[in-house]
Amino acid sequence: MKKPYMVALVLIVLFAGAMIAYGAWLNQTGENQIMERMEQRTIPLQGAKAQVRDIYPRLALETINLYSEEMADAVALIDGRVEQIFVSKNSNVQRGQVIFTLVNDDIPLKIQQAESSIARAEAQLANARNNYMRYTRLMERDATSREKFDEAEANFRASEAALKEAQTVKAQLLVQSARQDVTAPIDGEVLILYRQQGAYVQAGTPIALVGNFSRLFFSMPVEDSNAQRLAVGDSAELSFTNNKILRKAYDTDYAAGNRGDAEVFSVHVREIMPALNEPATLRKIVWEVDNRVGLLEQQAYSGAILRSTNPRKFLTVPLAAMIDTHRNAVFVATGQNTIERRLVRTGVDDGEYVEILSGLREGEIVITSAAEGLEDGMKVTVTLIGGDD
Repeated sequence: MKKPYMVALVLIVLFAGAMIAYGAWLNQTGENQIMERMEQRTIPLQGAKAQVRDIYPRLALETINLYSEEMADAVALIDGRVEQIFVSKNSNVQRGQVIFTLVNDDIPLKIQQAESSIARAEAQLANARNNYMRYTRLMERDATSREKFDEAEANFRASEAALKEAQTVKAQLLVQSARQDVTAPIDGEVLILYRQQGAYVQAGTPIALVGNFSRLFFSMPVEDSNAQRLAVGDSAELSFTNNKILRKAYDTDYAAGNRGDAEVFSVHVREIMPALNEPATLRKIVWEVDNRVGLLEQQAYSGAILRSTNPRKFLTVPLAAMIDTHRNAVFVATGQNTIERRLVRTGVDDGEYVEILSGLREGEIVITSAAEGLEDGMKVTVTLIGGDD
């Protein structure tokens, strides 16, 4: 009875071993198939060729500080009380235009005193002249002494000097009287009125600020390699990515025809310092902004975009090919249908394409799909976009 049981037990053990071995074989075979499929799997990606393209270089500026070269205070040149104001805030004025009138009550009195002094000096001079002429005739006839003649001549000369001095005093007082009219120092717009009618001011006190914002300027440091691409007079366009340009510090008026936030301002290179023919690692570029529409003022603005109006030919790739914000690496498709990470050096961009200074050759294909998860050596199939063949 034991023998059949033993045979059955052996058969069961053999069957179990066979099943285990078969399962292990299936697992190994499945893993090999999965590995083989993984090795043969390709990732579909999009790409573009590195090509020489015409681009309009642009530069994003976090902040620019606009300034005017035409801002000046109208200053009181004498002590006095503000009697009349001929302008209001935002009035357009011309240089030399009277904008305030001051009153100094002492000046008319001093002018009267000076006129009295002149009258006395003229009378004294007339007497001295007559006396001098009489002694001159007497001297010609040897009818007087030399001492008396010299005394008469000295009195005459002193009277002449006294009259000139009195006339000079009056002239100075007339100048002071004219200074009761405060004039605009430059052509422009009245930005601030510091004093109101009836206020008393001392000489040297600013009483109004006049500015001309039709031309504004800003500067930026640039490496020599980039500055050498520019020249005085080169034109560009300036725009802004936010609506803060409508916030005004001086509340100046807008000109007709402005487009508000959508305005694109014409700018040009006014100066490069040091000059391009002088050795320097860094240079300062001064830009002049055409602000005749009156949207901008002398203040800081953020979100500025400076875009060239002249196309430049550069070796470029799409900005989408850049792996990160540092813009110094891309994935390149190889001839073995794989990708490799490549370090590059980039230059200017136009918002769509970026200049390649080194690291790529014309015709090489860069990956423009999202770089997240990509690694060197991955097998890929690349579909060219953007009209690349």
